[in-house]
Amino acid sequence: MGHAHTFWTAAERAAERGGALILRNEDLDPQRCRPEFAQAMIEDLQWLGISWAEGPDCGGPFAPYVQSERRGWYLAAWKTIVERGMIYPCTCSRRDVAQAAGAPNDSDDEPVYSGKCRPQGIVPGDARLRHRETAEAAVATWSGKSDEPAGVNWRFLVPDGEEICFTDLQLGPQRMVAGRDFGDFIVWRRDDVPAYQLAVVVDDAVMGITEVVRGADLLKSTARQVLLFRALGLAVPDYYHCDLARDQVGVRLAKRHDSLSVRRLRELGFSPEQVRAGEIEDLSG
Repeated sequence: MGHAHTFWTAAERAAERGGALILRNEDLDPQRCRPEFAQAMIEDLQWLGISWAEGPDCGGPFAPYVQSERRGWYLAAWKTIVERGMIYPCTCSRRDVAQAAGAPNDSDDEPVYSGKCRPQGIVPGDARLRHRETAEAAVATWSGKSDEPAGVNWRFLVPDGEEICFTDLQLGPQRMVAGRDFGDFIVWRRDDVPAYQLAVVVDDAVMGITEVVRGADLLKSTARQVLLFRALGLAVPDYYHCDLARDQVGVRLAKRHDSLSVRRLRELGFSPEQVRAGEIEDLSG
């Protein structure tokens, strides 16, 4: 329901502005993404009455619209920011990061990274973070191939203390401080999968996206992505973060909370109009 509500909002905004609605299948996680899920997503969105100009099912000028088929673009971006000294290899696991963080973090976001694997001699906020020698020093400590990212996580060196400001078209002016509100973040995973942050930045740029519509739980990710756009010398699109869909008692509708899916509501006999308007009762019991 949450994803469907967000895409419906995107469709309305595109229609109001004479824009083109684009559907992109972000299927990089091999453990969670399957072809049958993608097909069900398309069927459910079409049932809701949403149509798009470009997407996995209809193609378009920037095909493919399936992230698992776009590795070449992501690898080229990875190489660029390695050469520019903006990322470094990291051997820390998720558990390591969580234990180092200690205090509970925002449930919608990752813990601030401790900096354990940061290249030695880096001064937070120092301009040297953007210099090529930083990358050379970091890569020199890594035993893998310098032209392939597999085997370790790769983290973006955030400029600690720098304010990242942008205006969200729904939530207004936003201000986040690198190193305080978020830390060095992963752009490529040790299992050789590009991370969400890097993939969406590359795709938004290549596909000419002018406005990104997504849930408010990704608001902090925008600051990270602004840094990546700058690192790659790309224009930053506008952002519209939707309020999260919630049930009658205010709990966020999400897969992990066993909320009703669009497919289940279809089976129960609800109409597309009822689902779009949120006119459903709490049927979880």
